[in-house]
Amino acid sequence: MKPFEIKKGIYWVGAVDYDVRTFHGHTYSANRGSAYNAYLIVDDKIALIDTVYGPFAEELIEKIRSIVPPEKIDYVIANHVETDHSGAMPALMKLCRKAKVFGTSKCKEGLNRHYYEDWNFQIVKTGDKIPLGKRALTFIEAPMIHWPDSMFTYCPEEKLLLPNDAFGQHYATSERYDDGVDQCELMDEAAKYYANILWPLSSIILRKIEEIQKMNIPITMIAPSHGIIWRKDPMKIINSYASWAKNESKKKVVVVYESMWGATKKMARKIVEGISDAGISAKLFEIAQSDRTEVIKEMLDAKGYLIGSSAHYNDMLPDMAGFLAFLKGLRPKERSAAAFGSYGWSGGAVAAIENTLKETGISIAQSSISVKYSPDGNELKKCYDYGKEFTGKL
Repeated sequence: MKPFEIKKGIYWVGAVDYDVRTFHGHTYSANRGSAYNAYLIVDDKIALIDTVYGPFAEELIEKIRSIVPPEKIDYVIANHVETDHSGAMPALMKLCRKAKVFGTSKCKEGLNRHYYEDWNFQIVKTGDKIPLGKRALTFIEAPMIHWPDSMFTYCPEEKLLLPNDAFGQHYATSERYDDGVDQCELMDEAAKYYANILWPLSSIILRKIEEIQKMNIPITMIAPSHGIIWRKDPMKIINSYASWAKNESKKKVVVVYESMWGATKKMARKIVEGISDAGISAKLFEIAQSDRTEVIKEMLDAKGYLIGSSAHYNDMLPDMAGFLAFLKGLRPKERSAAAFGSYGWSGGAVAAIENTLKETGISIAQSSISVKYSPDGNELKKCYDYGKEFTGKL
């Protein structure tokens, strides 16, 4: 793609990665690809806000070169150290030898530990400002959204917020704006991004949103470092983040299970039938066959979780154990849950599930239900009633 002018003299010079399918190692599925966004501001001084993932360094440099010689860049703003945003810096800084790098103190430390380069670095804090000419850039520290080094950059003259990972999505498209893409796809990816990356940081995010609101800075465009740019309605994503950060949920149940020979599967399907017949929305996932990040996205706005597993060596099955370990790290709050499962000569799975849920901070809404070997008709009726009963606890 060619550079794209998002404001007069401000250009998108990033890269669209249509091929990527996993992120953060293999912890996140990027089924719709991603984009690494960087922004070039051409004024009396020339500033580049963020770079791109290392394999796309030449693409970034060629885009910049089509606008100005890279050697003329005066400032490089590093909002975040993570290599999908800073990976192109070594190649770029070889061309921009006079450029000064701006970032937080943690950013300086992180860049040094990643690249071991002696760049001309200036540490900035919230409220610091650098003039470019007709415009200026101000900085807002945003530690732990989602790394300790993170910050936002704001251009007051353009009412433009460049928040790096905040408000982004893993979403590859030839369109650059929110009003040019399918809104369901867009919000689906935005929710998935929040649920799998930012959910455990909700209290920090809510405080940062409140802090920015108190600063009373007008925002007519949000240009994150992944996905598309919000120009039609920037408040749509801000309000969504505020809702997610407040742990707002709805009467919806996500049922996740793992079954060895089908008994727990029969239980799960009958439980979902009971939930649905009670008039409550239910989502059912067999975790060994499902995309974990999609399951977590569905859990973001669900009030209740039902988790089931067959017993294996007095414990839950391994895919379920891995899933719950991941969920535990996300620390969802104000959610209700219960456990179910089948066993043969010994149990243990439902107790292990309940213990992990308690450690995660999720309240146990009702006693677990277990079936020995395969459920008969009467036991399946109990599973149906179990699902119905759980809806009354939401």
